[in-house]
Amino acid sequence: MALPSAKLLVLVGKDFACVKIAGRANFTFSPDFKTLLAELILKGYAHFIIDLSECVLMDSTFLGVLAGFGIKLNQAAAGNDGRIELSNPNARVTELLENLGVLQLFKIQSGTLQLSGDVCVQTPAPVNPSHEEITRTSLEAHQALMEVNPDNVPRFKDVAQFLAEDLKNLQKCG
Repeated sequence: MALPSAKLLVLVGKDFACVKIAGRANFTFSPDFKTLLAELILKGYAHFIIDLSECVLMDSTFLGVLAGFGIKLNQAAAGNDGRIELSNPNARVTELLENLGVLQLFKIQSGTLQLSGDVCVQTPAPVNPSHEEITRTSLEAHQALMEVNPDNVPRFKDVAQFLAEDLKNLQKCG
């Protein structure tokens, strides 16, 4: 039985944004997630809670997008209040984050989320990414995984090379 594709739910408060991911977070879902995070940063949010309590699985592209976001936000924060909290990741997701050497980019929380009463629900518009955008996002995600942990280079260098060549061909044809 195929797992359902991931869904996003966004709650924003005065000082934070909470993004709930439900289902399977994979490469086809990654451009939507990346776009949403970029929009939230543009709106001035620096404190993010990523609720993973219903996220059953992440592939390497999604993990790379998440890691890239962690790198970007941690560099931008540089002593300010910017941070990313992963709430209730399951054991499989936590193990993937640890094995890829990106767990240190995040604060891990367990238990019930305590959100203030002044939150608003936002429904993100789907991006409907092109094949080129999915390929670009996948390439950037795998590059982020290799950047954050040199041990990932042997795991992903061939994938990154294939994606770079695919992207180059797509740009020629487009």
